[in-house]
Amino acid sequence: MPEDLKLIMTPEEVAEVVSRLAEEISSDYRESTPVFVGVLKGASVFLSDLVRALKTPHEVDFIQTSAYGMREAPGEVVKVTREITADITGRDVIIVEGIVDRGLTAGTVKKHLAAKGPATLKVCTLLMREGGAGGGGGAGAAGADYVGRLVGPGFVVGYGMDYKERYRGLPGVYVMG
Repeated sequence: MPEDLKLIMTPEEVAEVVSRLAEEISSDYRESTPVFVGVLKGASVFLSDLVRALKTPHEVDFIQTSAYGMREAPGEVVKVTREITADITGRDVIIVEGIVDRGLTAGTVKKHLAAKGPATLKVCTLLMREGGAGGGGGAGAAGADYVGRLVGPGFVVGYGMDYKERYRGLPGVYVMG
């Protein structure tokens, strides 16, 4: 383990958050079969655990975006680089993110998918940056409707999230620095 990583969520804490979010979503969608759209690559591990914990029928699809690449910081423009394959017209859709930071990716994906005519469109994120993206109550295009936990400053890695494609396989969540 590199010394510059500080643990902020143990695997057990992550599991508790995933379980809580799955309960909330299962309750809200007990009369529906929502489509979960995971934002690749960072949300892949979270999405896998989340859908296994659900108690309601659901479908899964993926979208991929590019904001960081191999840069140190995200760009100001987020591009969709892989399209979903499901027809979401008239469907309940939940976008799944690992972290909503500034809200650019979530906002871009939300706008992109809204153009496809879903019945409802919500965002679920494991982590929400404190003070970022409207603070989490579904505010604006980038807000999140389901938030696992707020996090402070620092670059977050582990549990599917990376820094230049490194650290995705860590079972907990860490801050670099």
